Amino acid sequence: MILAIIIACEIGFWVLILLGLVERYPPKKRSLGLVLLALTPLVDIVLLAVTAVDLSRGSTATIFHGLAAIYLGFSAAHGHKMIKWADSHFAYRFAAGPTPRKRYGADYMSECWRDAARTLLAAALAAGVLWGLIVISGDPAHSSALEGMFRILGLIVAVELIWATSYTIWPKKAPAKAA
Repeated sequence: MILAIIIACEIGFWVLILLGLVERYPPKKRSLGLVLLALTPLVDIVLLAVTAVDLSRGSTATIFHGLAAIYLGFSAAHGHKMIKWADSHFAYRFAAGPTPRKRYGADYMSECWRDAARTLLAAALAAGVLWGLIVISGDPAHSSALEGMFRILGLIVAVELIWATSYTIWPKKAPAKAA
C-alpha cells in the first residue's frame, strides 16, 4: 500500500507542477498557476501522514516506508530547484522565455557543491523522518527495515560528494564553438 501511495504522491507532485505551469504561461493565469505550484508540499504532508498512521497502527515497517522518508527529505530539499528548473524550461518552450542557462567550469562546480549541500540537507531531513517513524512504530522488531535506510542515505550523500569533487578536479568544459 505504501508503495502505491509513494507513486501516487510522485505523480501528484509532477501533475501539480505541470498544471501550475500550464496555467501560469499560455493563459496568463499567473495567480492560479502559483497556487497550484504552492500546493506541491501538500503532497509531502499527505505522504508523511499516511506513512505515520500506517506504522502507528502496528504495521511492520518495510523498505517502502523508508523510501517514503527519503522521498520526503529529497522533495523538501530539492523540490524548489526542480520547480525552478521546470519553470525555466517551460517558459522557454511555451512562453518565449529566455534560453535556460547551461553551466560550465567554476559555475558548474559551484552548482554541484550547492546540490551536495541540498543533498546533505535532504539526507538529514530523511534521517529525522526515519527516526520519527521508528519512534512511532514503537517496536524495534517492526521497524528494523527503517534502520537499514540510514546506510542508503550515507551512500547517496557519498555519491553526491564524489560527483561534486570530480567536477572540482575536472571542471565541465563548454562545448567548442562552431566556426
